Amino acid sequence: MTQANKKRRVDLYALTWRLPIIVWQFLFFVGPLVFLIAMSFFVVKNYRMVETFELASWERILSRDYFWSSYLYTFGMATFATVLATMLAFPASFALAFKVSANTRRWAMFFLIVPFFTSYLVKTFSWYVILAKTGVVNSLFGYLGLGPYTLLNTWIGTMVGFMTLVLPLLVLLQTLSLSQVDKNLIEAAHNLGSGRFRTIFNVIVPSAKIGLIVGALFCFILSFGDFVSPYYLGGSTPQTLSILIIDTTKSGNQWPRAAVVAICMMVTLFVIAFTSIVFAYRKPKS
Repeated sequence: MTQANKKRRVDLYALTWRLPIIVWQFLFFVGPLVFLIAMSFFVVKNYRMVETFELASWERILSRDYFWSSYLYTFGMATFATVLATMLAFPASFALAFKVSANTRRWAMFFLIVPFFTSYLVKTFSWYVILAKTGVVNSLFGYLGLGPYTLLNTWIGTMVGFMTLVLPLLVLLQTLSLSQVDKNLIEAAHNLGSGRFRTIFNVIVPSAKIGLIVGALFCFILSFGDFVSPYYLGGSTPQTLSILIIDTTKSGNQWPRAAVVAICMMVTLFVIAFTSIVFAYRKPKS
């Protein structure tokens, strides 16, 4: 058998195993994405969508101040949620990776997975009881002679919902990444006189950079596209892009305009994801 025939057999064998994921991607990602892009050029006449090719929906959405206000608010909230979740998750992940036994780490990771057994919507509604003016948090403030404070229908409520969504996942990803750091590098840094915080920022964080960036990326993606927390805990004011999509479809069945908003969201996430992955896998200059 010639080398070319062997290579062809290997390629066909590899393609056979890749075929299911390729079909899945085309059916559930590429296909809907192409239809979404095509729908953004349709128009709505008499509450019915007409297949055509016009830029009316793009001009309408991109020229409105409310779209850009929603875009900046959504981007800012997702960025703040990512920074806050990373800061809250890192001490817990660091402790699980370096300060506890392997058995304790396994149990901790199990309990971090447990919240995913419950619907995110159910967990969001449970915060009504906790954050209400007569809820648990304001009752505790009342014992201190403070409050009551308005926590629901504010950006604080939205941020609490975001933390509920992303924090367990972020702790898991960071723990898995930090636990793979070579302990010999940490010992060598200490032997060379490096302090605790300097070792963390100069040795541990660079060694776990990929996992930390990927975890932050997941946090941003989930927060940027979330609808439940801004709607039920944030009171829909100011509007996020997800809420804007819902409101747009309700006003005269304007699915093409909603498609424009969705495409802008996807382009943003693609740019953020590509930039993050490039930065994560970029090798330091020697």
